[in-house]
Amino acid sequence: MPHAVTKGSGLQALILCGPGSSFPTFTANPDENPKALLPIANRPMVWYPLDFCNRAGITDITLICPPSASEAIKAALSTNPFLTSLPAPSVLAPKDLDQTTGTAAILRLPEVRELVTTDFLVLPCDLVCELGAEKLLQAWMVKAASLADLLEEQDLGRNFLAEGGVSVNTQSKPIGSSSSANGNGFATHSGGLGVWYDTRTGIPTVKSEEKDFVATVPLAKTPSHAAGTAAGAAGTSDSKTAPSVVPYLERVVTAMPTDSLNDLNEEKNGYPTRQGLLRRHRGLRMRTTHRDAHIYVFPHWIMDFVQANEHMDSIGEDVLGWWAKAEWQHGLPEKLGVGKALQTYCAPSGGDNSDSNSSNGGDGHHQQSSSASPSRSRVQWARSLTSGAGPTSAAATFVSSAPVTAPLTGADAAGSTEATAATAADEDQRQQMPPLLAYVHPSSATAPLIRRVDTSQLLLTVSLQLAKLPSVEEVALASGVAADSAAALAISSPFAHTKKVAYPEGVKPRTTVTRPDSLVADNVTVEEKVSIKECVIGANCQIQEGAKLHQCLLMEGVVVGKGARLTRCILGKRSEIGAQSVLVDCEVQENLLVEPKTEEKDNNFMSSEGLEATAEEMDEAMQDVSDDDVAVGGV
Repeated sequence: MPHAVTKGSGLQALILCGPGSSFPTFTANPDENPKALLPIANRPMVWYPLDFCNRAGITDITLICPPSASEAIKAALSTNPFLTSLPAPSVLAPKDLDQTTGTAAILRLPEVRELVTTDFLVLPCDLVCELGAEKLLQAWMVKAASLADLLEEQDLGRNFLAEGGVSVNTQSKPIGSSSSANGNGFATHSGGLGVWYDTRTGIPTVKSEEKDFVATVPLAKTPSHAAGTAAGAAGTSDSKTAPSVVPYLERVVTAMPTDSLNDLNEEKNGYPTRQGLLRRHRGLRMRTTHRDAHIYVFPHWIMDFVQANEHMDSIGEDVLGWWAKAEWQHGLPEKLGVGKALQTYCAPSGGDNSDSNSSNGGDGHHQQSSSASPSRSRVQWARSLTSGAGPTSAAATFVSSAPVTAPLTGADAAGSTEATAATAADEDQRQQMPPLLAYVHPSSATAPLIRRVDTSQLLLTVSLQLAKLPSVEEVALASGVAADSAAALAISSPFAHTKKVAYPEGVKPRTTVTRPDSLVADNVTVEEKVSIKECVIGANCQIQEGAKLHQCLLMEGVVVGKGARLTRCILGKRSEIGAQSVLVDCEVQENLLVEPKTEEKDNNFMSSEGLEATAEEMDEAMQDVSDDDVAVGGV
């Protein structure tokens, strides 16, 4: 049963459905078994980002996948009961998209450029985010978006230029010129927002989990900001009670994967911090235990920015990394063509835009969208976010691109002449660069869960964590409301299942199923003397007499034989575990039979089908051996 949703935002959402190379056991054939359909806590992986969008009222959703995987994804969208319960997204399979195409390169594909006509979200298919998307979009609206265009209110032009690019004070000068910002020092165009979370909290530690390096500086605090921070410190960071995520926003100045950071440290014998960064910003904070959630709220102009920089292959490393540096590294915006990308969107609303047409190579797609007025639903949504007091008040929470620094006095002031001159020379650059903000998710134990699920160990760990959520039935019973009511859904986690054991009739007497930390799906049969502790059991599974399962994930249709003992195992669809087998920390590919009495630890059971050498390959190998023997004999 879907949760209640907010009003539509008018934004588009792109969900990138990659090949799943980090799941070799379960996506050996990514065309038939794409990563997006792997189950997380008995729901298809792609259900989670779709639900994330649905809760925010985003209806213009497109799944982007390689052409070879589109049929399997389309079939699941029309048949899987979890996916059919949500509004159906579109599926786009660009002809040049393959298993190695980078996330930034995807934005340059012609089909994707034609698709994107407004500000948009980019999400991975492996995202599990309990935090409401509407809170992130609200933070983006009040801290990084160009509200004058969204709200169609001219008085806001004193703080932001309209998305059309004309200031009320500089009617004839486009963005990219020296006066592209007003005298208040505010950013002149919509910026972007990314999300980072601490990998040390939320779920039990997964040693193999990737991390990213991000350096940020604080935003100027307003009274409402300080109040929100105090509320968060008081323990009100839960997604249902926290008024805003604005207190956790910071400005990104550098971002890259930790592997790239390590390579840089090795090459330079340490992390090289540029003087321009230290001159521009104080209070610099560097994080190495966080991870980029790959949740991006992007303004429309980023499409042209990526198009103009073909060296950018990854959104997380290249697009964010270069964008963040361009705010403080002198001359970089010009090298990256930022002004030209922004100029596409700077014609007066309803006016002529010859510069836009030329800068876009004659493609009228962006020209048309830049001069169009925002949709009615988007305007209404923006008004609802920015009306009233508190952190969501637009007048109180504009982000300034001026650095957060303390005034210098005495000898420090006398010695800062050079820095002041350099800062003055960079002033136009800072003003014309739209802000790139980071929502740094709080690390408290009660914070909503945010996680990428891109390895088998994360698949198991996150599924087991979600299995611990109270079911809607349990929450309703504790609260005294009907289990099928809207009230029960409103007070339950968006990831809560209706029941912990969907088909109680299938569980025989004299069995042990620890319901507080387990999930058992429909049509599962559990015979006597079975023990299921902290497990997720998929639909149509059969657990035979005497089997014992602990911290396991079973996909649909699995058969576990009599007396088998499984610990921390992941079993693929329709696999079968022979009687009396003992498996620890193992993965079993779909449709695979593990022979009875097998005892294995830390092993991946995969079919050898398709790996056998052909007759021609065997002949070539034997010929090579014969040639080597002749060569040795002739020495």
